[in-house]
Amino acid sequence: MRTIDHFIAGETSGGGSRTSDVFNPNDGSVQAKVPLGDAALLDRAVDAAQAAQPEWAATNPQRRARVFFKFKELVEADMENLAQMLSSEHGKVIADSRGDVQRGLDVIEFCCGIPHVLKGEYTQGAGPGIDVYSMRQPLGIGAGITPFNFPAMIPMWMFGPAIAAGNAFILKPSERDPSVPRRLAELFVEAGGPEGILQVVQGDKEMVDAILDHPAIGGVSFVGSSDIAHYVYKRGVAAGKRVQAMGGAKNHGIVMPDADLDQVVSDLSGAAYGSAGERCMALPVVVPVGEGTAERLKEKLLPAIEALRVGVSTDKDAHYGPVVNAAHKKRVEDWIQKGVDEGAELVVDGRGFTLQGHEDGFFIGPSLFDHVRPDMESYKEEIFGPVLQIVRAKDFEEALTLPSKHQYGNGVAIFTRNGHAAREFAQRVNVGMVGINVPIPVPVAYHSFGGWKRSAFGDTNQHGMEGIKFWTKVKTVTQRWPDGTAEADNKDAFVIPTMG
Repeated sequence: MRTIDHFIAGETSGGGSRTSDVFNPNDGSVQAKVPLGDAALLDRAVDAAQAAQPEWAATNPQRRARVFFKFKELVEADMENLAQMLSSEHGKVIADSRGDVQRGLDVIEFCCGIPHVLKGEYTQGAGPGIDVYSMRQPLGIGAGITPFNFPAMIPMWMFGPAIAAGNAFILKPSERDPSVPRRLAELFVEAGGPEGILQVVQGDKEMVDAILDHPAIGGVSFVGSSDIAHYVYKRGVAAGKRVQAMGGAKNHGIVMPDADLDQVVSDLSGAAYGSAGERCMALPVVVPVGEGTAERLKEKLLPAIEALRVGVSTDKDAHYGPVVNAAHKKRVEDWIQKGVDEGAELVVDGRGFTLQGHEDGFFIGPSLFDHVRPDMESYKEEIFGPVLQIVRAKDFEEALTLPSKHQYGNGVAIFTRNGHAAREFAQRVNVGMVGINVPIPVPVAYHSFGGWKRSAFGDTNQHGMEGIKFWTKVKTVTQRWPDGTAEADNKDAFVIPTMG
């Protein structure tokens, strides 16, 4: 049985008496074991990080950038291997896995410009003979706790800005699909990154708690469910750390009567069912405005759903593959039953789907609910599977209210040809990321990713300038150079410097 070990100080490392199974979602078999580390293992990683980080921080930003240029080159060269590895453990189709890696690389490209990004501010003559300047300095050691659904993208979103800014970084990936994060750490060393600057510790809650409690770790970034995000935020902040914790989502797609429904259905098919719905930026709720819009949309959705092909990860014609494991499959199917029990109309039932030759795989067919109400638990909570819910709104104001009042505020989209409606919606909706005729509004790398309400804890977003801000602290220097005479040296000795 293959073992997916830790990666500490540039070397494969064992550690941890407990293990967890890594499944092949396509056939349900156990393909590998991953050791679950403890606080003692984390101490080893921290020691290595502390030994390497001061020299890395002292390396000029341009030289650090060159490591990222090389890292990008190596990841691109290894793209197919990384995609195959990712799909084999997660279940998403190969094309989707390539996208997972590429969206992470987009942030790495941004990090290649770190010399410009780290420039400080300077004011000459802020007071009599006084200049003021600021500099951004690294926290020291950062840590990332990443989810199973994007094992390439989200780690790179975190460690790219952190390391580029001069920090060492300890990554705790999901124990469900840990191979790709570990491979990325290997490639970073191959690119010229010093050993100890990017390390991977495998583990579960025990390792998470060790990271949150360790006094040498200055900042923690987390992506996962909202309940755990809240836990991570509270425990990390209580330990004196800087914490950003991204949680769950229930992204809505508002469909105005004037929208191009053919385009909407095409967009919805990918956004709701792509990656088996296991995306925090999935679009699991569609809100048609007006009964006429709802009926026309439903009529067009049904054949589109029927045409979706569910297949193994390596099937080039498949639209999506299996979910990550049996427990997750059961959870999604339980939510479908919950929707039925609550009185929603189950128009398409994806339960009981089997793939010939892969009967033990973790497959779920696409499901569609209609007449879902805001008071239903299946609407309030994140299902995280290939399930689309139709919530009908009588007018624009009601449609605007639904995502604005929902506990999650990650992403939202509006489909319309009306510029005024789009502008009004973007300004008023109480959600962090908005798409206008864009179903998955993930910002480009040089902007920032982050939701509102229970979708995010902490006040700083991921990647872009927000990421640099999170992984650095500002030092401001006020300086004066007297001319050396006693009179000049002592004249204002007891007066606070002012702009006068």
